[in-house]
Amino acid sequence: MGTNLFAQNTFSITGTVSDKKDGLPGASIYLSGYKIATVADNDGKFRLSNLKPGSYDLLVQIIGYLPYSKSVIISDQSVQVDLVLKENVAQLDEVVIRADPNRQKYINQFKEFFIGKTPNALQCKILNPQVLNVDFDVTNSTLTVTTTEFLVVENKALGYRLKYMLDHFEYNSRTHIIYYSGHPFFEELKATAAKKKKYIAAREIAYYGSSQHFFKSLYQNKAQEEGYIITKMVKIPNPNRYPEYVINENLRKIKTLPEKTGIRKTAGKIDTALYNFWAKQRDMPKTIDKFSRADILTDTLVHNYNQNLKWLNYTDALCIQYTKEKESLAYSKSGFWVFRPLDVPENEISVVNLLQAPVCFYENGGIYDSRSLLFEGYWAYEKVADMVPMDYIPLSKTNAKQ
Repeated sequence: MGTNLFAQNTFSITGTVSDKKDGLPGASIYLSGYKIATVADNDGKFRLSNLKPGSYDLLVQIIGYLPYSKSVIISDQSVQVDLVLKENVAQLDEVVIRADPNRQKYINQFKEFFIGKTPNALQCKILNPQVLNVDFDVTNSTLTVTTTEFLVVENKALGYRLKYMLDHFEYNSRTHIIYYSGHPFFEELKATAAKKKKYIAAREIAYYGSSQHFFKSLYQNKAQEEGYIITKMVKIPNPNRYPEYVINENLRKIKTLPEKTGIRKTAGKIDTALYNFWAKQRDMPKTIDKFSRADILTDTLVHNYNQNLKWLNYTDALCIQYTKEKESLAYSKSGFWVFRPLDVPENEISVVNLLQAPVCFYENGGIYDSRSLLFEGYWAYEKVADMVPMDYIPLSKTNAKQ
């Protein structure tokens, strides 16, 4: 009985924003992933109230200082913090920007892999691309993007203006792996009643079937009820690829043939064809994905960490089907498509690779450490353009409470 009572309690985060010497009045304090914000008073003090237990990231912004973030965990009591900001030297001093002929190309790649390629992404715009620092490492084929200011993204599809503190963005053009992390804050765009109605409908579509919706359903033990089928995507040896030692041995023999052997002197084309064959074998993936049809029970997958946090651990990769939405035509042309047997319905499918075990998650669907997971399929396709706040409540749930 005491646990139920405790679970209903809410707490606050209070503190002071300063530059070591003095409080900074007017500093904006946001909660990453939410629409919750406040402003520091004349002494630099602030309060964020009515917060449930969980992990929060505080974001702080004020002109002349570097954006600041701090992780705060609320368990069974309110939290007090001191936030010390550093001056933004780049803003205070004159900055010389060197022209980069490839900058726009890299910015376009960043937009594609950060905002996404979904229909909603077409209605998104980065309002301050000049704050982005881009760098392409030719040796590693890696595009890195950083910034010392909030990136502002206007999403006219969902009706949000995002202030995004980008911690890190990296795209490897060889492996096609995209990784980014950061802290978004959501503001409502001003809109007419008709536009708000469109925004609400679009947000419903964006939320349902998302990773946020899935983990929230998983936490509540309602994944199946909410339309999810959980199986495994197992990697097996590629049956079309020769063993590694056979490939290497044949490549070695071809490369070390004497110049005047019959095969090179009279049949040079055969020699080239052989080399190309074994080179292609070498480049083929060593494993392929095999779709498992055995459903995974959430009772065996999910475990309680504490009263506010749950965790899961598994081998291979999870294959998540969302049965209430079908794959769109835009998705099928996006390059994020994942393997499915021909007799499996065209449900939205996402593959969840576990990079760091175990992965912990909260009641609102938030992941404790975003680097724990790597998404393929639909969840890799949907990016910033399809995000809704962590405290988003679907319209159907809102109506049910009324």
